[in-house]
Amino acid sequence: MQYDYDDQNIFAKILRGEIPCQKVYETQHTLAFSDIAPKAPHHVLVIPKGPYVCYDHFARAASDAEILDYTRSIGTICAELGVAPGDDGNGYRMIANAGHDGVQEVPHLHVHILAGRNIGPMVMMRP
Repeated sequence: MQYDYDDQNIFAKILRGEIPCQKVYETQHTLAFSDIAPKAPHHVLVIPKGPYVCYDHFARAASDAEILDYTRSIGTICAELGVAPGDDGNGYRMIANAGHDGVQEVPHLHVHILAGRNIGPMVMMRP
């Protein structure tokens, strides 16, 4: 499977420091920052620092260290936001879009963590 990573996408520019972001959390392999157009009281984007287009690309090509760091980072961020149900939070929605049909706007893997209110139905069906 071939994935074409565009190193000029906005998240690549953020990772290179060309575009500022409001950092929420950072590790060796992961960066999390506030969404510039939040859809919930908490809206955090979590990206791996490696050049991965979408989640299946990451799952197939990332190192075990990157996968572990990214996954653990998401758990830590939810705990720090106070939204993890296991920590008495009210929960969150995590969204990762992939490709055209998934309406992925930035070709760099990212998950949205949305929380702080009831997010509503998972998918609205269109006629």
